[in-house]
Amino acid sequence: MTSLTVSGRVAQVLSSYVSDVFGVMGNGNVYFLDAAEKEGLRFTAVRHEGAAIAAADAYYRASGRLAVGTTTYGPGYTNALTALAEAVQAQIPVVLVTGDAPSSGPRPWDVDQAAIAAGLGAATFTVTRDAAGSITQEAVQYALARRTAVVIAVPYDLAAVEAADEELPVPPTAAALRDDADGGIGRVAELLAGAKRPLILAGRGAHLAGAGPELRELADRLGALTAGTALALNLLAGEGYLGVAGGFGTDAAAGVMGEADVVLVAGASLSPFTMRFGHLISPDATVIQIDAALEPTNPRVDLFVSADAKAAAGRLLRLLDDAAASKAWRAEALTRLAEGPGHHPGSAETVDGRLDPRALATALDAVLPERRTVVQDGGHFLGWAPMYWRIPRPQDLVMVGTAFQSIGLGLASAVGASRAVDDGNTLVLAAGDGGFLMGLSDLESLVGAASSAVVVIYNDAAYGAEIHQYGSQGLTEKPMLIPEVDFSGIARAIGAESAIIRKLSDLSALTEWIDAGAKGTFVADCRITSSVRAPWLTEWMKAKEAEKEKVAS
Repeated sequence: MTSLTVSGRVAQVLSSYVSDVFGVMGNGNVYFLDAAEKEGLRFTAVRHEGAAIAAADAYYRASGRLAVGTTTYGPGYTNALTALAEAVQAQIPVVLVTGDAPSSGPRPWDVDQAAIAAGLGAATFTVTRDAAGSITQEAVQYALARRTAVVIAVPYDLAAVEAADEELPVPPTAAALRDDADGGIGRVAELLAGAKRPLILAGRGAHLAGAGPELRELADRLGALTAGTALALNLLAGEGYLGVAGGFGTDAAAGVMGEADVVLVAGASLSPFTMRFGHLISPDATVIQIDAALEPTNPRVDLFVSADAKAAAGRLLRLLDDAAASKAWRAEALTRLAEGPGHHPGSAETVDGRLDPRALATALDAVLPERRTVVQDGGHFLGWAPMYWRIPRPQDLVMVGTAFQSIGLGLASAVGASRAVDDGNTLVLAAGDGGFLMGLSDLESLVGAASSAVVVIYNDAAYGAEIHQYGSQGLTEKPMLIPEVDFSGIARAIGAESAIIRKLSDLSALTEWIDAGAKGTFVADCRITSSVRAPWLTEWMKAKEAEKEKVAS
């Protein structure tokens, strides 16, 4: 290898895995950013260090490709912790390159960054002069293999010194996929063959494994109905598809899912939200889980097989090659589903005269470009996009903050996703006013990065989830309220086009912008009512109340 600094070696190795870097320059990473530019990596500047990892995280979710976030040491690093925790919780492979204390020992202003990362569940790989390349390579392989966030720490005194020559090891090949662990797939095939009302439920693990075609074919062979988690939205779309399982789905679809006698769960963790807090699947149903994890992720699972979803589905297709299951249940269930109620369309009038977010979501779906990648922050509004908008593929919906229950990462995530989307695709960010204000500095980053972006702000002048959960109990609402901010004025000052949306006809400004080519960024400051509670939140509140009563008794 040619002579390089330690930072240069780190950048050189990373350049074989990534094309994009997001971050804020500081003392601890300035040499790395210089080296990254020389290696041809594209750097997108964000305005807050918290956006560095959030952007890299969303880049992966939208494209399936690894990206790097970078910060300086100390406060730059600690600013990135919420996004780092979200990536760990959501099992997103991402790399944070950061400065760190000198190898000779910490300075008075240094903190134990590795210990902090460990507390979040992220491993730290501290490079040395002698092994900067191999340690970097090890970190990347760790992130990819375990689907997690890692930290590559560059000690301050080593960043600009010459790195030792290294012969890097050949990256390990993926282990052979176990598609029939302990004969489990054979038993799965027997259960599916004997099912009268089979249901296949796919999650993000099935999407990442590329198992959609095999699971779809398996469903058609069995006459099974299909569904997906919000993170596997439309992966199994086709005849017999019931939509989202959980609080974002319709009650009619949930009723049908509850009739299944055998449920095959592929690559889904069966979170409380997916399971409708224990009410989605009949207690008499047999639940089979196929997952890359080593053990079941929910006590409701009756048969667990640790396997790659794509390999397992392929094996099941071979074992069930002669299956001729009846499709009567599918046809009958779909007839009932078509006759059942869908999502509430919303109301033309509300108690305070502001927009009903359900009616707004329906209207936006008709206006927004058909080719769209949707990013949404956490908050009360987070169900409106997966419930009301056309989102064709799992990678077209980037839900951030749900794993760590955070808000404020939406704008930063939109920056990363905007760098990942194909030309001709419009990035659509859905955010609440509270979360938008938290990440406001990176509106400028989005305006600079996105070729076509629409920002939809559900502006209820409040922290909506708290209003519904706690204000409804009589707690003071003063800390839950936000002065109504003119986001449209702020957006125009930063270089975006914008409009305040007080009634649905005001969306004509967005329509005109789209018809003119949808170039740049448009911010729709939508003034919504806080009088409408999302059904998923009502369901969650009921589950919490039931748990309280159970504990009290």
